Amino acid sequence: MALPIKLIVGLGNPGRKYVATRHNAGFQWVSKLAEKLQVTLKEEAKFHGLYARIEQEGNELWLLSPQTYMNDSGRSVAKLCNFYKIHPEQVLVVHDELDLPAGVSRLKLGGGLGGHNGIKDIAKQLVTKDFWRLRIGIGHPGDKDSVVNYVLQKPCKVEAEKINTAINRSLGIWPLMARGDCQAAMLDLHTMKL
Repeated sequence: MALPIKLIVGLGNPGRKYVATRHNAGFQWVSKLAEKLQVTLKEEAKFHGLYARIEQEGNELWLLSPQTYMNDSGRSVAKLCNFYKIHPEQVLVVHDELDLPAGVSRLKLGGGLGGHNGIKDIAKQLVTKDFWRLRIGIGHPGDKDSVVNYVLQKPCKVEAEKINTAINRSLGIWPLMARGDCQAAMLDLHTMKL
């Protein structure tokens, strides 16, 4: 069994105008997990984000929503990892994924950076790509020149429902990840009926 997850990072952009946009799927996921665990994310200047500390079955765990904007997310993640001595393979980053259709979520350790600026910055700051990623599908606009506008827009009602379903479904694997059983979590998530 792998090391248990110690830090869950939800990626997004701060500010009211970004709240329900596709790019903020990670913020939504962490917010729902905080609700489920009955904790409140609070502003913490030294970590450049909203964060909460939780104790579960004798293990410490941190939730983090960087407030640095997507392209600079790594600064927030690295500060918290360095402060609490968290290894990259104990980090789960939850983010929107253009290469997956809305309604689908996938879990993986390491791999490519897929053009996602938040993931790129975290890999640069942690000096490794070997951290867990939970990718929440948002679909692709079909044209690479439309990507920036697409991720910063709110999805239509049907898409929003699909994204929300993917978030709720993937929250179901959290107990397995918390115990460090990420392979079982991956199997569960990837074999769920859509």
